[in-house]
Amino acid sequence: MKFTGRVFVFGDDIDTDAIIPARYLNKSDPEHLKAHCMEDADPTFPEKVKPGDIIVAGKNFGCGSSREHAPLAIKASGVSCVIAESFARIFYRNAINIGLPILEVSIKDLVGDGDTVTVDLDGGTVEVGGKTLKAQAFPPELMEIMQAGGLIAYVKKELGGGGSGE
Repeated sequence: MKFTGRVFVFGDDIDTDAIIPARYLNKSDPEHLKAHCMEDADPTFPEKVKPGDIIVAGKNFGCGSSREHAPLAIKASGVSCVIAESFARIFYRNAINIGLPILEVSIKDLVGDGDTVTVDLDGGTVEVGGKTLKAQAFPPELMEIMQAGGLIAYVKKELGGGGSGE
């Protein structure tokens, strides 16, 4: 899985309420979530983000409340990948469960809004400014979930539609 996209840079400790404010959690429709994604961190983000764009952040991205709506909102907005120095544990797992590619590597100080980066999720690398940085690659089991588009899609694929569990 390889992505090249335009970057939106955010700081440290971007919590789930900044990703999708609680006032919009009355619906789980992806189009509704997309319209409000990151608006408390950057009110213009929902209007500016385009399919294939990449979020770059600092430490502890996705901290705060455990809400699957946060990675769903990001994925619905068309973001191809989130790169952060570190992720809150529950956000990390929720992102994998819904098939939102994420990588842990520190590039926030190497890029600015609008720059372009290339991510190789399989190899766990990020190309930025002529440099290739090594991130923590996913174990094969998690890559299979990501490639399937999330945990539910993965389970359906593994069951082959038969539902027997064998």
